[in-house]
Amino acid sequence: MPHRASSSQRRQAERISEAHFRAVADCTYDWESWHGTDGRLIWVNPGVERLTGYAVAECHAMDDYPLALVLREDRDSIAAILAAACAGSSGNDAEFRILHRDGTTKWAAISWQPMSMPQEGHLGFRTSVRDTTERRRLREQLRLHAEHLEQLVQERTARIQQLERHRRKIEKLAALGQLAAGVAHEINNPLAGLRNAFELIKADLTPQHPHFELLELIDREIERVGAIIHQMYQLYGRAPQRAREFDLAQAVRDVVDLLSRVARKRGVFLQRESADGLPRVRLPEGEVKQVLYNLVQNAIQASSAGATVRLGVAADCDEIAVRVEDQGPGIPDDVLPRIFDPFFSTKTGDVPAGMGLGLSVSRSVIEALGGRIEVVSRPSRGSTFTAVFPLAAEASPERTGDVDTAPENPDR
Repeated sequence: MPHRASSSQRRQAERISEAHFRAVADCTYDWESWHGTDGRLIWVNPGVERLTGYAVAECHAMDDYPLALVLREDRDSIAAILAAACAGSSGNDAEFRILHRDGTTKWAAISWQPMSMPQEGHLGFRTSVRDTTERRRLREQLRLHAEHLEQLVQERTARIQQLERHRRKIEKLAALGQLAAGVAHEINNPLAGLRNAFELIKADLTPQHPHFELLELIDREIERVGAIIHQMYQLYGRAPQRAREFDLAQAVRDVVDLLSRVARKRGVFLQRESADGLPRVRLPEGEVKQVLYNLVQNAIQASSAGATVRLGVAADCDEIAVRVEDQGPGIPDDVLPRIFDPFFSTKTGDVPAGMGLGLSVSRSVIEALGGRIEVVSRPSRGSTFTAVFPLAAEASPERTGDVDTAPENPDR
């Protein structure tokens, strides 16, 4: 059955005075206001001072209360709310910024509703303002956290896609490598027969023979085919070599000496910077020279007559780097990501184009040693390839074989 108030309780409720109601209103934690039908302030509780720094008496003295307590950028929206409240509407939780007496700002939410009494009719409206600064801060943190999570998801998705592309590329390269090794194996045997037969023919002719220069051309082309076959073998699997201790700066000098004739033929100057106090390295010297040979020859072929190819060696902690800088046309941004792909070449014009295996083989070799090749290219200002070697090979399996002869025409 519904609870019925006792006669004593009814009498006690009747004895609650206006002062008691005012005390309840004044002790309300939120900033409460009572506005007349024209929007004029009739009463405001002390909560206003906690939120704005202004006392109740100061609020009553304001001509534009409560707009004077609102940040200028939000005053139009609050003025529209007050106008709507005067017209009898109600609303809840509209956010705005409070301009505190000390110059700081706080976020707050205002609610409003009309007030009326049966005997007196419409009395105006009341507003209630609650501090939402902390709620706003937490909401902003949540938004930032959500954005961060979304960014992580996007980065992780992009990384997975990148790894998937890399996996497909590796599978493609493996298939190409197997094909290249098979083709090289099939070509190498008849090529060896051709070379031997040609040497016999060449031995029977003197330099005075009218077609002797054609023999020289054939000899160079056979050597070029042999170099391409050598690179095709290297693309699939290089023959391991024994690591030994040597002076990398001396290896650079050896490579420069090997390529000095090629440079002179193209009118390119080779400039080697001297470096003292460099540590000795323990690496497969033949493989190191092969990488350097490819990079230096590429730089020569990328340079025009009169240009200079600069080489420098520098050591840092547990690495040693050989810098090869040319003054060529540079590598376009859309081409740069592909220069290490097998069978991709940037050679044009009078530069002899091979199979585009030089850089691919070089990166494969140096990464197997625990190093890397870094590239910086500037359009119309040249390119810089830096071969970074560890002071000692990461893995030291039993290596066999002597230093490989550098191929005659490695390809970029």
